[in-house]
Formats: sequence, structure tokens, C-alpha cells
Amino acid sequence: MRDYKKIYEEWLQAPYIDDYTKTELKNLTEEEIQDRFYKDLAFGTGGLRGKMGAGTNRMNRYTVRKATCGAANALKARYAGSKTPLRAVIAYDSRNHSEEFAAEAAGVLAACGIHVTLFNTLMPTPVLSFAVPYLNSQMGIVITASHNPKEYNGYKVYDEKGCQLVPDKAEYVIRFVEEVRDLQKIPVADYRTALQEGQIELAGEEILEAFLEAVLKQSGLKDKEAKASLRIVYTPLHGTGNRPVRKVLKKAGFTQVSVVAAQEEPDGDFSTVRSPNPEERDALDLALEQAKREKADLVLGTDPDCDRVGVGVLHQGEYRLLTGNQIGALLVAWVCEKKASSLSSRSTLVKTIVTNDLGARIAADYGLQVVNTLTGFKYIGDKISEYERTGEKKFVIGYEESYGYLAGTHARDKDAVVSALMISEMAAAGKAKGRTLIDELELLYKKYGYYLDALSSYTLEGAKGVEQIQNSMDKLRKEGVRAIPGTTKMTDYLQETEGLPKSDVLKFFWPDGSWMAARPSGTEPKIKFYYSICGSGRDEAEKSLGTIQRQVRELLEL
Repeated sequence: MRDYKKIYEEWLQAPYIDDYTKTELKNLTEEEIQDRFYKDLAFGTGGLRGKMGAGTNRMNRYTVRKATCGAANALKARYAGSKTPLRAVIAYDSRNHSEEFAAEAAGVLAACGIHVTLFNTLMPTPVLSFAVPYLNSQMGIVITASHNPKEYNGYKVYDEKGCQLVPDKAEYVIRFVEEVRDLQKIPVADYRTALQEGQIELAGEEILEAFLEAVLKQSGLKDKEAKASLRIVYTPLHGTGNRPVRKVLKKAGFTQVSVVAAQEEPDGDFSTVRSPNPEERDALDLALEQAKREKADLVLGTDPDCDRVGVGVLHQGEYRLLTGNQIGALLVAWVCEKKASSLSSRSTLVKTIVTNDLGARIAADYGLQVVNTLTGFKYIGDKISEYERTGEKKFVIGYEESYGYLAGTHARDKDAVVSALMISEMAAAGKAKGRTLIDELELLYKKYGYYLDALSSYTLEGAKGVEQIQNSMDKLRKEGVRAIPGTTKMTDYLQETEGLPKSDVLKFFWPDGSWMAARPSGTEPKIKFYYSICGSGRDEAEKSLGTIQRQVRELLEL
């Protein structure tokens, strides 16, 4: 471990560190000092993500400046000798300090000679993805920690196609970020001066409108009466989705959309929820309560940067939440049905290796090719770019189990705006036939088999947590199929399996097609276990799932 106390003292004495930060540092305990300075917040393949606060291992204006300086230097090196003017787009979400961090990034880019288009209000991640190629830019940056708790913020970099950097591109940027060692030497333009001189310009409403028009091209339901009859309760969970989701639903013809007022306005403290994650039931509690009062058919909830969406469905008098895998399978069936006449042998579904196989079976039934990627939507976005370049395949839909979906190629990241539109259309079409999305799901199970999926996630903070996560993965890797009773095969994705890049993921298989995957989170101090259980029905699958989860906890002492 490096001399964290020395670096801590350097921050206290440094003339370029502001007084507010120094005051925060002086009030830290010894344990807090160690945690904040024992390492630098890593710029990895997912960019930066961490708790906000003072220190090298935290999200703050200085770590944002360092990341941006490295990204700027990488961009200039990549385009060295080119006469193309360098441009970047920056967006930010509703988290505390997101706007400040966006301004800091804009100041560094401007000082490095890169023209910046900065959104003048909070904006969803998929809009940033759309805006980069729309504005002929070479780079995008979004300040967000997605669905993480309020203490976190993050920083993601996008390429010229609007795709988050995949490992080879990220590693190129990382080299330049690591070369930035003296924070005092990072150039930062004065924000107001850069605005006046045109180095920074504020994005107008026309970009959002162009994005919404692109989203509406994915509409698959023409029945105006069906759409008008659907009652929807929507919550943006204090995030960026409020205007885009409501606008696109209105433009599409959904007239009965009710918004949860207590969660409508931006709030970086996310004061009405434990965590702004639509994967978790309690995040949608207020929306479900409102839905009960209004007898709504559908509940939608998007996370702070509006790239994930959770769904609740009124079925037989009570509200049931759908999992990410269930939503994905329904969307695959919907998109394939609506686009059946345009599908060809090149048509392709792209999903991640920890997404269950129900959607893949549906896609294959419609004649689609199925391509698996590593976990992270950047890999799906990169496939879209690859297919456009080679013409060998044609992207139809992509999704991952963590509530992220994309139909269309207007973005290279998951998009809760287009997802909210398609989910609403599915629900409206089903209601017109006297069916709910639960009914539609049961029809899929009857045809393709029952799938029960679950996610167990364990948060392990600090240096000890990092060690425990690594020890758990090492133990599973060493013991192989002996670790999980009944499994007959283990796939280790550190061995470049299935032609994919190396990744710290293990996947265990049972003879009936069930599987369990283990991976450390790339954005949080967590180890995650994904389960996909096949069975003849829910009771059998739930019993198997409970047994397997208990075995994993006992084995790893979690």
C-alpha cells in the first residue's frame, strides 16, 4: 500500500486545492484518510465511478480534471495530423455536483483546444449517445453514476459513434490519464470566458427534439384508441427522464400519463427513495401507491440518467413487477412481430452473457441470429457500430438483464426513453385484446419454457472488501464444478471464451440448461451472482433457486 498519509498532507498544503476541500480533509478520521488516499480512483473501462468527496479515491473536481485532461490528450494524439476540428459533447444527470463536474470537464477540454457542446440542463445518457454523431463530434462525456446510491457519481467517455469505450479504446485513454500526475499543471479555461469566446457552447432544445423523432421511428402500434385508453403512472425517480419520457409518450398518443409529483423534480439526494434503482421494488413504491389510487394499467420508473426502466403491471387486481429478463423477452417478441416483414438472415439480437436465454429462443424462432457479449451495454453498442461498418449483420434489438434495452440505432447505449415507448405500446396492444403483460409473458413461457432469473449482490467496501471479492472469485475458479453441486460445466471468461475479450466472469451450468454466473461489479464495490433457472413451472424453479443461492452463500461465507 502506498504512503497515503504523505499524499493526504500534500493535498492539505497544495495551493491549488480549494479551502472547502481542505476543511473536509481536516475533519477525517484516520480510517477515512486511508480509504480516500490509499489509491487513485481508477479510470477503467467504465470510466470513473465512486463516492463523492475529497481525496484521490473519490469523485471530485480534481479527479474529474485529471480524467478529462487524459481523455483530451488521448483524443488529440489520436487525431494528430488531422485537420478535423476536434469537438466533444458533455451531458450530466441530476446528482449532486454533476453540473459542477460537467463544467470542470468543459473547462479542461476548452483549455486543450477542443470545442465543447455542453447541455444547458440535465439530460439522459441515451441523448448524449445520440448527440455525439449528430453533432459530428469525436468524443462524448456524461457525468452520472446511473442507478447507484446518492453518495456516488461517475464519468463515462463515449467514442465518435456515441458508444461507451470498449476495452481497447478505454485502455488507450487510460494510458494518457495515468500520465497526468501533477494536478496543478492541468489546464482549465475560465468557464464564462470560454462561453463568451465560443470555445464552449450550450446545446439547445433541437437536439432533444431530434432524438425524440428518432425514438418515435421505433413505434409499432398505430391503434390510437388503444394508446389513449392505457392508464400509465410514471416516475423519473428525481432524474433526467421527466421531460423526454413524457414528451415521447405524448407525441405517440398516450394521453393518460400521470407523474409521481414527489419524484418529478431533480433531487441529488433522492430523498423519497432508499436508492434510485428501478431494479429494486421499493424504488417504485410511491408510483405503485399512486397507481392503486388511479387504477392505472402500467407503472414505469426510470433511473437518474434514464437508461434503465422498471415496470409494474396491474394483473388480476394487484401490481406485479417484471424482471429485466422478462421485460427483455417481451420486447424481443414485440419487436420481432412488428418488424417481421423486414427481417432477414442478417437480422440480429445482441444480449449479454448474464442475460437468460428466453429472449434468445424467441429471436431464433423468428429467424434472428443471436450474439452474446460481455456484461456492459458498451459491448452491445460496439456491435451496432461493427455491423454498420461490415454489413455482415443488422442490429434489431439488444438488451441486458439489468433493465437496459435498445431498439433502433439512434443510440449506442441502453435507452429508457425508447423502452418506455415500446413497453407502453405492448401494454396498450395487450389491453385491447383483454390481456396484460403478465398474460403475454405466460404465453411465452408456455411456448418456450419457464425461466426464473434472480440476482444476488453483496456490497463489500474498502480494501478488505476488494480482497474478499477477489478471494471469492479465486475460490470458485479453483474448485470449478465441485464448488456448485450438480453443475457439469464451468466457463471461465478470463480464458477468452467464445471469442470474447477476457473478463473476470465465471459461469456454471446444470444439465437442464440452468446456469449461475459470478462477477465482480465494474462500477461498485460488489460481487454479483446471476441465476437463470429452467423448470417445468414456478414452484420447481423457485425451490431450485433457493437451494443454489444458499449453497453459494455458505461456500463463500457471504
